[in-house]
Amino acid sequence: MIDFKKENNDIFITIDNFLLSQTLDCGQAFRWCEIKENVWCGIAHGKYLKISQNGNTVCFHDTTENDFQDIWVPYFDLERDYGKIIKNLGSGTLLSTAANYGHGIRILRQDAWEALCSFIISQNNNIPRIKGIVERMCENFGEETAHGYTFPTARKIASLSLEDLAVLRSGFRAKYILDAAKRVASGEVDLTKIPSLPTDEARAELTKIYGVGEKVADCALLYGMGHINAFPKDVWIKRAVPVFFGNDFDETKIENAGIIQQYIFFYARETKLEI
Repeated sequence: MIDFKKENNDIFITIDNFLLSQTLDCGQAFRWCEIKENVWCGIAHGKYLKISQNGNTVCFHDTTENDFQDIWVPYFDLERDYGKIIKNLGSGTLLSTAANYGHGIRILRQDAWEALCSFIISQNNNIPRIKGIVERMCENFGEETAHGYTFPTARKIASLSLEDLAVLRSGFRAKYILDAAKRVASGEVDLTKIPSLPTDEARAELTKIYGVGEKVADCALLYGMGHINAFPKDVWIKRAVPVFFGNDFDETKIENAGIIQQYIFFYARETKLEI
């Protein structure tokens, strides 16, 4: 249980190894916006949140205790000891340097369907365009709320046609989105069971979906289904891993591999590591 303080309708926590700028802008999720310095807003799990940070104090604005405990604590992975993970990497190595550089990153636990769909959209794409497609999906097919639109359900998307999805301007990805929605809505791919499966089996389930390869599957597993050892390999990671580990590397032997992957990715991208 994480300690918190409630003042009026706001909830405050004091926490190390958590930076909103690193966590919400490192390519894990695509519906968060920084409205002013260290103040972010977004919709996740159907709930709007304004969240701000001052040093190691984080404020969850206009949040109930139930939403804080049931949604935001797991969403931001607040109960995991990231400091211990970083400490266990030792010091004086490139990996420890990367971990300390990205020490504020936490792995988000997004809605499983939203994570899967978002990373289908991410294929051969850049972040501004991904965000645009995701936002058009929400505006056209999600539920309207006082603060924007929720992410549409798989059942809603499965009821549509490729012609309906043309409004997204998602190109070849539309047929992948529709196939994923139909398989999830029908229960052929049961996202409620995937978090409890071994990672290899979970990956195999997701790659049943047309257009979902190992990289997209691993992103969905890591950022939406609690598989903290999933190790997505994009171009940055494929180039960086030999620099960090040499050519003899097996991510299945690394504890918390997904967190380590995120440190490597963030450090390589931000510092333009010579790879």
